[in-house]
Amino acid sequence: MTRAGLRLPPRTPFSAGPGMLRDLVGDRLAMMTTAVDNHGDAVRMVAGPKTLYFFNHPDHAKRVLAENSENYHKGIGQVHAKRALGDGLLTSEGDLWKAQRRTMRPVFGHKRIAGQADIVAKEAAALVDRLRARADQGPVDVAAEATGLTLGVLGHTLLDTDLHAFDTLGGAFEAVQDQAMLDMVTMNGLPVWLPFPTQTRFRRARRELQRIVGRLVRDRVPSDGADDALSRVLADAASEPDPGARSRRVRDELVTLLLAGHETTASTLSWAFYLVDQNPGTAERLREEAVRVLGDRPPTYEDLHGLTYTTMVIQETMRLYPPVWILPRKSLADDEVGGYHVPAGSDVLICPYTLHRRSGSWADPERFDPERFDPDRREDRHRYAYIPFGAGPRVCVGSNLGMLEAVFVLASVSRELRLTLAPGRRVVPEPMLSLRVRGGLPMTIRRVQDG
Repeated sequence: MTRAGLRLPPRTPFSAGPGMLRDLVGDRLAMMTTAVDNHGDAVRMVAGPKTLYFFNHPDHAKRVLAENSENYHKGIGQVHAKRALGDGLLTSEGDLWKAQRRTMRPVFGHKRIAGQADIVAKEAAALVDRLRARADQGPVDVAAEATGLTLGVLGHTLLDTDLHAFDTLGGAFEAVQDQAMLDMVTMNGLPVWLPFPTQTRFRRARRELQRIVGRLVRDRVPSDGADDALSRVLADAASEPDPGARSRRVRDELVTLLLAGHETTASTLSWAFYLVDQNPGTAERLREEAVRVLGDRPPTYEDLHGLTYTTMVIQETMRLYPPVWILPRKSLADDEVGGYHVPAGSDVLICPYTLHRRSGSWADPERFDPERFDPDRREDRHRYAYIPFGAGPRVCVGSNLGMLEAVFVLASVSRELRLTLAPGRRVVPEPMLSLRVRGGLPMTIRRVQDG
């Protein structure tokens, strides 16, 4: 019992420590899943010098992310990602984060996103054309294709720029994510100048991203009334009197936007393509709905209301493979979560990956079942049992654009093509800054009318 009269959560045994340290490096999802299986909804995970307070009940998520969110700042992993990403919207806190959020919120408003739907539809059509051209020609890495598509959408909808011209972006972000994970595992214990391969690649990537951001800024022609993200970031940073601080602010915000703005949706699309292939009945229903709702024309914003099953498939995909797989926090003051004491300064984890597979919240939780999200099916489900975009004040600001993009692309691809996992390929999740498919997703392409 603590001085507050509350118990601490049960802790993992000392003997489990080495295994957890190993899993922290090699299999983070297994570490979280094992903790839930062995200890239930609340556990103190002791891994070496670190103690992590892991909570896995919807009530716990509500408390940490929404009810008492002011008491919880970004935690392990996201704090350590600052060395890679700087003080962008993903890693900043306090007044800086609030200012950045105010800057970005109008860019993702419903009305503006509706006006960008035709851009998303054009990028989706271009992806279908690229895949159709590769039909019956051997496997295509559809994860890489999804990344190219989402970068194209991000560039045209948020930056008023063609990012296809920057073909080094994908590799640079791979290096940034690798460095962010290394910083998390080592708690920033390795100086970035050490000549390890990961750190060497990161230094090159950081220089490349700075070059790209510099070019984006130089090429931007000032325009009255421009409401894209780049224009808004530049306008806000103009009030910073220190040129160096102004440059860093623009760099950090744009690098974060470039990464977070495409990575999560690309991951969701990759998992959707995989799950649809594993469930042939789903593929048929998707194609039937796309033909019925769209005919042979591109999707429009109004079609979102008709693409109901497609939306359900994306929602179920994000339940099983949430793009934001972990939400780390650090408590500023003592708190009570689920009847347990959380001391000030504790590292707290909410894990959508395990929360979405919690048997107390979901029937047969490991099964892929889009019908869970049928709007006509009333289920008494806890509001915080499903949080693919996070929750509370720090819920993902780009969730509306991400859903529009994923639904349009899945409908456009399903209408014309059948994607099949390459023979012998084993699909493994890789929990980085988002939950992606490890090593890409090679799939063969076949035109639907070919049978």
